[in-house]
Amino acid sequence: MTDDGDTDEALMLRFAGGEVEAFDALYRRHELRVWRYLQRNLGNRALADELMQDVWFAVTRAARDYRPTARFTTWLLTLAHNRLVDAWRARQPRRHLAAVADGAHGLRLVEDIAADSQTEPHERAQSQQHAAAILAAIGRLPQEQRQTFLLHAEGDLTLEEIALVTNTSFETAKSRLRYARAKLRELLQEYA
Repeated sequence: MTDDGDTDEALMLRFAGGEVEAFDALYRRHELRVWRYLQRNLGNRALADELMQDVWFAVTRAARDYRPTARFTTWLLTLAHNRLVDAWRARQPRRHLAAVADGAHGLRLVEDIAADSQTEPHERAQSQQHAAAILAAIGRLPQEQRQTFLLHAEGDLTLEEIALVTNTSFETAKSRLRYARAKLRELLQEYA
């Protein structure tokens, strides 16, 4: 039996030892985070769902070799990133993000911006418009900047972890995040 207070790394080690409930706990904790990362980079729900399955199958295949040398989230998003890169290579030209949030899963940026149920309907509508503008702006970022921004914003990864996931240097990750933020500020000036 798993304890929801266990660290991700401890749960992964338990799963590697044969405890299926540990996998279920990890999946519940990280399902939406991984899916949002994939969907926002692809802008294609069906492909994000497919890659999501691939990521979790990869987790099960790699379980016996798993060593907690980094945070589990970093390791998991590295798997997701690698599947994403493979999908981009297979599907040229590159796809852009959808500009509008779709309802079933909801997207965190939209939820964070437009979630206040205490606001008046016209204020909520304006918040939803702002959220859609943010998603559209993210979609306009160059691929490397978008990946870095989403790994930071959605994956809650540090610059060191982003460098690991994307197989780049710390300085490259730092520059990409800085450029992404600057570009987003520029694209969203009218909402400031």
